[in-house]
Amino acid sequence: MSGVPVRSSLGRRFGSVAGQVFVLQVAIVVLLAAGALLALVLQSRHDIDREARNRSVSVAQTFAKSLGLREALKAPDPSAVLQPLAEETRKAAGVDFIVVMDTHGIRYSHPQPDRIGERFVGTIEPSLAGQVHTESVQGPLGKEIQAIVPVDSPEGDVVALVSAGLTVKSVTGIANRQLPVFLLSIAGGLALATIGTALISRRLRRQTHGLGTQEMTRMYEHHDAVLHAVREGVLITDGEGRLLLANDEAGRLLDLPDDAEGRPVDEVGMDRRMADLLLSGRTATDEVLEAGDRLLVVNQRPTRPGGRPQGSAVTIRDSTEMQLLSSRAETARRRLKLLYDAGGDIGTTLDVVRTAEELADVAVPRFADFVTVDLADPVLNGDEPGPGSDMRRTAVNGIRSDHPLYPLGSLIGFLPSTPQARGYGTGAVELVPDLRDAPGWHAQDPRRTSAIVDYGIHSLIAAPLKARGVVLGVVNFWRSQKPEPFDEDDLSLAEELVGRAAVTMDNARRYTREHHLAVTLQRSLLPRDLPEQSAVDVAHFYQPAQSGVGGDWFDVIPLPGSRVGLVVGDVVGHGLHAAATMGRLRTAVHNFSSLDLPPDELLARLDNLVQRMDQEGDSTAPEGGVLGATCLYAVYDPVSQNCTMARAGHMPPLVVAPDGTTTISELPAGPPLGLGGMPFESMELRLAEGSQLVLYTDGLVEERSRDISEGLERLRTALSHPDRDPKASRRAVLDALLPGQPSDDIALLIARTRTLGPGRVAQWDVPFDPSEVGAMRSRAAEQLEEWGLEELAFSTELILSELITNAIRYGAAPVHVRLLRDRTLTCEVWDSSSTAPHLRYAAGMDEGGRGLFLVAQISEHWGTRYTPEGKVIWAEQVLPSAGRPLS
Repeated sequence: MSGVPVRSSLGRRFGSVAGQVFVLQVAIVVLLAAGALLALVLQSRHDIDREARNRSVSVAQTFAKSLGLREALKAPDPSAVLQPLAEETRKAAGVDFIVVMDTHGIRYSHPQPDRIGERFVGTIEPSLAGQVHTESVQGPLGKEIQAIVPVDSPEGDVVALVSAGLTVKSVTGIANRQLPVFLLSIAGGLALATIGTALISRRLRRQTHGLGTQEMTRMYEHHDAVLHAVREGVLITDGEGRLLLANDEAGRLLDLPDDAEGRPVDEVGMDRRMADLLLSGRTATDEVLEAGDRLLVVNQRPTRPGGRPQGSAVTIRDSTEMQLLSSRAETARRRLKLLYDAGGDIGTTLDVVRTAEELADVAVPRFADFVTVDLADPVLNGDEPGPGSDMRRTAVNGIRSDHPLYPLGSLIGFLPSTPQARGYGTGAVELVPDLRDAPGWHAQDPRRTSAIVDYGIHSLIAAPLKARGVVLGVVNFWRSQKPEPFDEDDLSLAEELVGRAAVTMDNARRYTREHHLAVTLQRSLLPRDLPEQSAVDVAHFYQPAQSGVGGDWFDVIPLPGSRVGLVVGDVVGHGLHAAATMGRLRTAVHNFSSLDLPPDELLARLDNLVQRMDQEGDSTAPEGGVLGATCLYAVYDPVSQNCTMARAGHMPPLVVAPDGTTTISELPAGPPLGLGGMPFESMELRLAEGSQLVLYTDGLVEERSRDISEGLERLRTALSHPDRDPKASRRAVLDALLPGQPSDDIALLIARTRTLGPGRVAQWDVPFDPSEVGAMRSRAAEQLEEWGLEELAFSTELILSELITNAIRYGAAPVHVRLLRDRTLTCEVWDSSSTAPHLRYAAGMDEGGRGLFLVAQISEHWGTRYTPEGKVIWAEQVLPSAGRPLS
């Protein structure tokens, strides 16, 4: 290359830079001039605005202090005096308006006479307080700048206001008149700056062309060294198809001769396709061409070298080795991506079947064309597989659905010669490169294996699912579309992929086993059939959480006196511990209810029990004890129709009146069980016959997708129908609230109240005299005869005789007797003493002590319960008609 073209090119380049510097400097000057102009205009307008405000204040204050203003204000018609005076002053002062107004803002003067008598537009409160106030408002004359000053009386009181001001149009006109001066000044400065910039740019251009020979030679040497040292081929051609420049790398890649420069492109011996691209002159971007055994990446752009007709500048890169490395890197990247995706996509649920399906979904089609997962049959039930277990095809996935592989759900007994049986027995991955040459595999099912080979499936990897030393099954990877068989690299990938999935599969198996155990335990601890009782009609529902059985429970407990206890509770957590804790608490509630304790006292004893359970430090429990439990206990009496309730941190019950009105009971919450230190409060409600009492756990109304208040409102709406029985109400509640995949246990208990009418209850007051016992026996016998229960007359008289005698002898007045005819005949004796009798065995010579013994022998059940007024001793007898209540 000669130095002349280089000097010419450098001259033009520096000339272009000088031009750009000139444009940049001119742009900076213009911006500075525009900024200065804007600043001057803004400052001018600010000054004019300030001057307008000052003038308005001065005019307003002067007019407010003018002689005769106060007298004019006292005139019968102030406007007649003030209007001409204000207009005269306004014109003399050079303002646009002077307005005089009273303290209410009603004008006495205005440049527009028709505005007199109207309310002033502006803020007068500061001036009424004695201040001078300026502001900008949209007034009758347009946008206005006005000042408002007070007119003081000799005593110092504000008797009127004066406003003076200018319109913005007037102020703007002043500024606009000054604008030409500003523009002329800016234009002069801009012209001078432009001339100076042009002189500087000309000088720079002249100095650039003055480079010496030494400097130009050094510049050329540097350019030539860089051009021939880069690992990228560079070619320059002219418009006539001659090769003007080829660096060393281009000569090596294209096998060019030493005298290639200056010769036509099609005569230097380069590959035909490369020559055609150079002669075409078209733009090419990363175009791949084969040149001998090399794979070249070519970029070509049109250019005009030396100002001559259009040519091209071309760069060439050798991508042969890079292509090979990229292919290997891409394969490694895909495999790493597959393993990464497997870590996130496999094991999203603790379900064995779903985990197998996720493994098959991840591997197809990125690793294999078909994937089948065969698990030992016990694994599906959560058990550990034994040797020689049959395989159940648990998951199948492939690029097509018409494959001849064993279908989903098949129970397969693999022969010992098959790779599946060998892998299951040894725990090692088996590779079959060519299924056509696999006699041990063909022996399994010759007809099916032939169909598989004919289908195009030609290679197999059988990888055992091995976790914690136990083989759970085998994963089969089948290849059909890719002609190459599986290789050792694929074997390693399959082993890694299945190894990761096996741990998740084993976790799912263990969870399945624990879940089955917990479900079995939970079902055994919950009531299977609710006991017979006449106080309420009941509908109930229980469903464990999808993630595991928890500790929710419900119960219906018959109590003496035809009463019934209703219970709903919730133990925090899931799994075996929660279910076992629930069973202990349910048993405890049964035991405490047998003592006939009121709800608040029963919860207090249950709270003490939970505290003891925590102190025992159950090693199987998370954190060593019960994490938390709630409970609601209600007792309904069908005779009095009273319902007494207490709750320990549980959700409040809902009461549905016979007319459909649904309310959330304001029952005091109380602390959850196990906290201790705080008493529980009970509340008593009177429920009309046919009312529904709804008890539930928080899993019914609380969900991630909705707030608990929304759930309570849905529950209340679903129950607000008076014509539904408990079962229909239960269906309505579940339709409205039951989630498809509950995250927490759900327990629901709906009880519709019934009453024991007057025809089935007999009660009398007993005079506090032992001689009255006989009369009570006679009344009881008459009542039993009326009920058709003559068979129980003798035993009932004996029971009442003993109980009334004990009440009079050891108790306190008043004494009451009540007979209840329900599923049993209940005899109750009430007195005001809290001392309870005790059953004992009398000696042969003792005169007393046999009464309660006789009562216990004659009756089916007997006991004592305490009331706020004293105690009740009761005894139940089975009715003659198989224990059924008479109608």
